[in-house]
Amino acid sequence: MSGAGRDASKRYRPRLVIMVKAPVAGAVKTRLARSIGTARAASFYRHAVRCLINRLAGDRRWETRLAITPDNAVLPPHWPGPVLRLDQGPGDLGDRMDRIFARLPPGPVVIVGTDIPEIAAAHIAAAFALLGAHDAVFGPAADGGYWLVGLRRRPRVPAIFEGVRWSSARTLADTLANLRGQSVDLLDVLDDVDEKTSYRRLKDAGSRVVPPRPRVSGAQVRSART
Repeated sequence: MSGAGRDASKRYRPRLVIMVKAPVAGAVKTRLARSIGTARAASFYRHAVRCLINRLAGDRRWETRLAITPDNAVLPPHWPGPVLRLDQGPGDLGDRMDRIFARLPPGPVVIVGTDIPEIAAAHIAAAFALLGAHDAVFGPAADGGYWLVGLRRRPRVPAIFEGVRWSSARTLADTLANLRGQSVDLLDVLDDVDEKTSYRRLKDAGSRVVPPRPRVSGAQVRSART
């Protein structure tokens, strides 16, 4: 392949963007925190996101970037790296995803969040495969939202988030309404982990996205009792 061909291939390659919050206790998994406690919910988020990046960012079928909020956040040193970084910028979720779709180089783009810790590389590969024949692809969530959105972005980047009611049972339906006349396909329905029941389901299944409880030595126990 010529140098120009290699450059074009790199420019048009599929790109995965993982939207990440700085894992600050009290600012992440706030609904889950009401059930299991703030510190435990934050620990779950840090561990789950690290596992998610490990699973997805190393796959050579696409280029992975982290879109981080707040823009100046410092991420935990134990998270995988190096991964290309994007700022999310201001605005609601639609504004921030619009910005990502508009600014990245040409080629299909898939965006996922971190509320569904069980996203696998197979889901991302399926999304990019569907974008070969469709304008958009979504991974529906059981609550009426979606855990993945992807756009082919050819011949243009459609505006799909106008008027969307975020965090509601109408989120996916509102977005699909903005795509009338375009070809759309759907992936599997996945569940958010935002309450004790879904968290316990992962834990009981022995999922690696739930951090193990820290071990307490006998010396620490005796010290705590004195």
